[in-house]
Amino acid sequence: RYKSTLVGPHKDDFSFIINGCDLKAFGSQGQQRTAVLSVKLAEIELIKAETNKYPLLLLDDVFSELDEDRKALLLEYLTDRVQTFISSAEPLQTKAKVVPYWIEAGRISERI
Repeated sequence: RYKSTLVGPHKDDFSFIINGCDLKAFGSQGQQRTAVLSVKLAEIELIKAETNKYPLLLLDDVFSELDEDRKALLLEYLTDRVQTFISSAEPLQTKAKVVPYWIEAGRISERI
């Protein structure tokens, strides 16, 4: 009847309290994104501890709200550790070991 699930983990809300302040109300977009990424990276380490393997990580437009330092730290953490697919509307400017692919008009091409 509703054509969607009314309950489940996708309906849950996390509250991040930093120095007594709710991050959702008082944090910047970058601070909120960093908090969520911290939980995701902790989850990756938990999976690694349980299975002895890192999971495949999919990140959609993860860099849009991060400053350059946080972008670099995230890429440093992921490089040579976790196979990661990152989608982005903008080209990534980095010295990290990444292989960029472009999707244009339904065609995939590698850009170096």
